[in-house]
Amino acid sequence: MTPLRTLGSSDLEVFPLSLGGNVFGWTADRTASFAVLDAYTAAGGNFIDTADAYTHWVDGNKGGESETLIGEWLAERGNRSDVVVATKVGALPEYKGLAADTIKSGADASLRRLNTDYIDLYYTHYDDPSVPVEEIIGALDELVRAGKVRAIAASNITPERLQESLDFSDREGLARYVALQPHYNLVSRDTYEGPLQEVASRSGLAAVPYFALASGFLTGKYRPGAQVESARSGRVQEYVGSERGDRVLTALDEIAAAREIQVATVALAWLAAQPTVAAPIASARTVEQLPALLAVADVELTETELASLTAASA
Repeated sequence: MTPLRTLGSSDLEVFPLSLGGNVFGWTADRTASFAVLDAYTAAGGNFIDTADAYTHWVDGNKGGESETLIGEWLAERGNRSDVVVATKVGALPEYKGLAADTIKSGADASLRRLNTDYIDLYYTHYDDPSVPVEEIIGALDELVRAGKVRAIAASNITPERLQESLDFSDREGLARYVALQPHYNLVSRDTYEGPLQEVASRSGLAAVPYFALASGFLTGKYRPGAQVESARSGRVQEYVGSERGDRVLTALDEIAAAREIQVATVALAWLAAQPTVAAPIASARTVEQLPALLAVADVELTETELASLTAASA
């Protein structure tokens, strides 16, 4: 059994790899989504990440498709109490921003789609600087007190606003963020390292990084001249053939070859070893993509290997 990790000051215990739900209802249909969810949980996984906005960007979708598929899967499998479900509010066009009424009505809509009466971890998807932190935290605290949300977290927020939110929670004795979801990986370190990571570390927050594999670049399948059929291929072009990208892939290749494991596993293992990180997020549209992700739970890189990757990604 893989040891679970506690998320910050909460009582939520999670598998060290969070399964991203952004592909459900997009590149993975209902059958594929259920198969991936089944395989993930069969391997010991229990931490599923989604958002009300997934997958409104797809033609014909309006948002909520990922939550709906997860809700149908939870109902069919009867395993709600075995799974930690994280979702987010603030980015779906119908519930845009973080006004108190938006947060509370957005939560109710997510609960309906997820077919559950509580959300384990509820994120503000993007900060809304037009709304005072007092209003945001107040609304989230109401949800916690009502039993609709077990713990709260933030994503895409500045160090200053995060600290302000934490200070307000502490001062007023209200619900307090336990986790942070930053953009963070081997080719995007400055999006987390520095002041934001320092606030998280100082405040005891767990980091749950998204884009952990840089939209697939850190799987190693995107190389100069390689043709990859993927809905995300456009996002990785900034890394392909770049000096840093090449250095990182070379270091990943060497460690993966020496250990006889997948490049993606090494990239996730580096991330999982970083200060504050509890569980990187990675998604799989097929069951075949899962083993390389799940293997991070059993791989602990040496100090030399970690140093090699850190130097290559500088």
